[in-house]
Amino acid sequence: MAKRRDLTRVANLRERFWLTMLHNFVNALRPTQKHVIFLATDLGLAALSYCLAATMLRGENGRLPTTLTVLTDLSIILVVVGGLSAALGLNKVKLNAYERQGMVGSALVALSLAGVSIISSFLLQGQPTHPAVYIVTGMIFLILSVLVRLAMRATVLKVYQSENRRLRVLIYGAGQTGQQLATALATDDAVIPVAFVDDDPRLQSLTIAGLKVHHPSQIRKLVEHHDIMRIVLAMPSAPGTVRERLTRELADTGCEVHALPSFAALISGDTRKLCESHPVDLYDLLGRDGLDVQLPGVSDTYAERNILVTGAGGSIGSELCRQICGYRPAHIILLDHGEHALFEIHRELRALAPEIKITPILGSVCDKPLVSVLIKSQKVAIVLHAAAYKHVPMVEENAIEGMRNNVIGTHVVANAARDAKVERFILVSTDKAVRPTSVMGASKRFAEMITQDLATRAGQTRFSMVRFGNVMGSSGSVIPLFAEQIAKGGPVTLTHADVTRYFMTIPEAARLVLLAGSFARGGDVFVLDMGKPIAVRDIARKMIEGSGLSLRSAENPDGDIEIETTGLRPGEKLHEELLIGSDMLTTPHPKILRAQEGHLSEIELAKALKSLSEAIETRDVALLKSILSRWIEQTDPVDEASVNE
Repeated sequence: MAKRRDLTRVANLRERFWLTMLHNFVNALRPTQKHVIFLATDLGLAALSYCLAATMLRGENGRLPTTLTVLTDLSIILVVVGGLSAALGLNKVKLNAYERQGMVGSALVALSLAGVSIISSFLLQGQPTHPAVYIVTGMIFLILSVLVRLAMRATVLKVYQSENRRLRVLIYGAGQTGQQLATALATDDAVIPVAFVDDDPRLQSLTIAGLKVHHPSQIRKLVEHHDIMRIVLAMPSAPGTVRERLTRELADTGCEVHALPSFAALISGDTRKLCESHPVDLYDLLGRDGLDVQLPGVSDTYAERNILVTGAGGSIGSELCRQICGYRPAHIILLDHGEHALFEIHRELRALAPEIKITPILGSVCDKPLVSVLIKSQKVAIVLHAAAYKHVPMVEENAIEGMRNNVIGTHVVANAARDAKVERFILVSTDKAVRPTSVMGASKRFAEMITQDLATRAGQTRFSMVRFGNVMGSSGSVIPLFAEQIAKGGPVTLTHADVTRYFMTIPEAARLVLLAGSFARGGDVFVLDMGKPIAVRDIARKMIEGSGLSLRSAENPDGDIEIETTGLRPGEKLHEELLIGSDMLTTPHPKILRAQEGHLSEIELAKALKSLSEAIETRDVALLKSILSRWIEQTDPVDEASVNE
């Protein structure tokens, strides 16, 4: 087996050497030299075609033509081929453009070769050579000319492609636009179309433009098998709602999804049709430089450790897993109740870090037996608890399940971590936990108090929590929502004209969590110096202008997209806070601060949790909210909004 691998490696190196030599040779050729080579190739093929035809069509006596006849015929053929090739520019057609047009040129040369040679031979020699020889010569020349050029084209493309990592693209839509795109990309050095996907059963299993057409149900299999990096929606005539739905569905594949306008729109310059969603510069929206370069790398805290990440399929949880892979852990255990999200992050991490043991566990953080057995059996050393329901309006409408998952789930995982004597437990929290006005915020504050309480009597386990503001680009954040609304032509909806939020990017949030874990001493509440809160209206305006559109307002009534105020949603605050108190301590890094905050005593927390459990089990929402108002310091969102109107 080892010998076979060595032979394969040697063969690959040898192929790479010759491809590099050919690449250098082709690049060194000037255009005139290339034209001469193509002309010489045509002349050589014409001579070879005549010899083959003359051999195949011998006379009745089986003898070949005389030398004088051969020289005369060759002279006529070479003059005809050379003259027509130069006149039609066949020797100047670029190889990567040699398809139908080039083949038509070769056919004209072959046809003219046969006709002119017959006439010339009759005039000069009294037709000593049978006309069939010239006809067969033309046919053989056409076949050889096309085959040789296509072979040269394939070789040159392989040479250039070997020097570049090509972007592998799946085209959704095998109609006219998709076929035009596939044809255009077939000769591109940077992009390679892999296959078509189409909903039309009549097209499925066909091969169009050299690519097979597949059913949409095979997309995930195609992405994994062909290492596809981008999916292009080549269906400009489809309604915008259909394209938006497909974009959302395909986003789960891990590929970039782009919509392609029709080629007619490209020519006509219809700016509305050409408006595409471009990647948003998040740091431009933040109004500050990224903290990625300012935050230090995590030390050896996570090296050679068994690490459990709850909510591993979510926005924060998945990014935590990606970054942890860079710190050489012994084992990463992924816990999530969403099957598809768990499958996707597991697949991604296997490709990202094949040398690390990665175990996916499908289950809920509220499942006490599962969590306890998992932490003990896998000898978990560090728990990163990112599992939570976080959408404010959704949790407000489903208060019982929100509290069950966010509070009871945290209680289960934290106690299991303490019982198993894990080294560190880090809770991912939110600024909405500070004087909350929503059920979601109150649930996260309860989770914080559970963590703070356990920190006072944890023994070997260091309990800490990380609190940050809105995470840009995460599921449910304003960035994807605004982008979707802009793509549909607006309006962009804003809950309040003066609403502000603290923002950070997903990588920043994940790095902060990992750093907090390395700084933790027990009972810490870490916050990031995120600068000043940002007006959400400014973000909407920048995204509209960044899409090449203008804001429609009283000052600019002819603008493209307007911002519509809908009013604060239930439980939503006008301005968020990061701190409950004012006492702050420093950490080893100036951008990370440690808050000193009070919390319930062990007895008080036990009473609160008992009452909360009763409300959850009886599904008594009124009782649940009365418990929250009793035990958690809150702010009235209505009063706050009215003061600022």
